[in-house]
Amino acid sequence: MDASKLGKLKEFVDQCKSDPSILHSPSLGFFKSYLQSLGARIPPDSKSEMFGDEEDVESKKTGMKDDIVESDVELDDSDVVQPDNDPPQKMGDFLAEVTEENRDAAQISKSQAMDAISEGKLDEAIDSLTEAIMLNPSSAILYATRATVFLKLNKPNAAIRDAEAALQINADSAKGYKVRGIARAKLGLWEAAASDLHVAAKLDYDEEIGSVLKKVEPNARKLEEHRKKYERLQKERKERRERKMENSAETKTSVHEATRTQAFQDGKVIGVHSATEMESKLTAASKASRLVILYFTAAWCGPCRYISPVFTDLASKYPRDVFLKIDIDEVSDVAAHWNISSVPTFFFVKNGKEIDKVVGADKSSLQRKMEQYCSGF
Repeated sequence: MDASKLGKLKEFVDQCKSDPSILHSPSLGFFKSYLQSLGARIPPDSKSEMFGDEEDVESKKTGMKDDIVESDVELDDSDVVQPDNDPPQKMGDFLAEVTEENRDAAQISKSQAMDAISEGKLDEAIDSLTEAIMLNPSSAILYATRATVFLKLNKPNAAIRDAEAALQINADSAKGYKVRGIARAKLGLWEAAASDLHVAAKLDYDEEIGSVLKKVEPNARKLEEHRKKYERLQKERKERRERKMENSAETKTSVHEATRTQAFQDGKVIGVHSATEMESKLTAASKASRLVILYFTAAWCGPCRYISPVFTDLASKYPRDVFLKIDIDEVSDVAAHWNISSVPTFFFVKNGKEIDKVVGADKSSLQRKMEQYCSGF
């Protein structure tokens, strides 16, 4: 690490020493989780204590601690890579009629690709396999084979596209499920990866599938347990909030009005911490005819850590639009309302209605849709 980066790191550490409460910032959730994994004790958020956070008081009464509610899942993401955002590779016409001559020529190109793979010439192998696919676009094995090469090149999104093409041609392609499962594991999509790999194992088990499952299944189980725990805890919290809201309508109104006056922070990403706050900001944005971009994320999500700086940069670039960030574990009722099944997920909302969305850490799609809707509004 160069001297300038070390200097910035020292400044950050000094800032944490003087004000440990900054570690409770949602954007530093990954760093807080890392410190806790090393056995560090993070001091309580002094700001919450200063203002007498009602949820803290309530948690003490019920024995439920906030650090449990907001805790991160400790996952082994050592093999996770950043998503590839290259333009989609060439795909053939699955329904095209293939002559015997083209079929033979495709086999020759495939053989050339296998030779290139054995020599470590992966880009050359991709070219040969693409040529083979153009000659015989109805061969599931050609797509699945090219997908394995994309995996070797650490291009999981490209591998997934090829694996899905193989599965479209042959729904029982064990190699298609296997490659897609491994690719999803590289993207940190543990539950989807486990599902694919289990199907592949039933169709045609091999040692590689078993080896990858040993890494994937613990993470998938942790996420399932995590979700069940938070569904229960959030349900209890929601019930308590609803009871409080029924008995304090006047307080609710004052909070709502205060939220409305601070609804917009031009050029910044705004964190949403409750369903009431979400509704208030969407209503205020509709009245002001502003485009709203919802970013559903989670502290344990690897791809989210990659796309978050992009989202922040877009907020600065389009200050007249409203950028809202929602942690699905903290505000699970909002996530459920928007039917969130994976993160990151982005919704574009105008006048309270969804007009488009992006699923996954797809930087180019997110930027393209921003340009599309900002120019249109």
